[in-house]
Amino acid sequence: MPKLDSWSRLRTVRADLGATLRVVGERWALVIVREISLGLHRFDELQEATGAPRAVLSDRLRRLTDAGILATRAYRNPGSRARMEYALTGAGRDLLPVLAAISDWGARHLTGEATRDVDYRHIACGGRVTAELVCECGQRVNPHDHLVAQINR
Repeated sequence: MPKLDSWSRLRTVRADLGATLRVVGERWALVIVREISLGLHRFDELQEATGAPRAVLSDRLRRLTDAGILATRAYRNPGSRARMEYALTGAGRDLLPVLAAISDWGARHLTGEATRDVDYRHIACGGRVTAELVCECGQRVNPHDHLVAQINR
């Protein structure tokens, strides 16, 4: 396994992790993705559910749309001007396991609550979905026992 000096490690964080966190690492980004996954699609619904300031929400929705995580579609209420509503794209739906993993981690390490505010469920059977690490060989991996990070540079 290659060793990286501190400058190379910093470059790796800036390039890979940094690029991802610039899109989804900001406080409101994953909250917005979660709320849209729960069925809220319109600006006013999202603002009420999240409590995000309107300017902040507008900015995050634009950034998530520009990043390809959200798509917009026009709608019009009778007697009102046309507005946009938001839906998850494939890239946005790919963030749902991340949200499930963060929720699992928080329940284990922060809240200690048996009841969660949001559960992720399998539509076919209704069972709760959790995030697990699975090796390409098919074996489940316990991060405490059998997981190492590998640098690919």
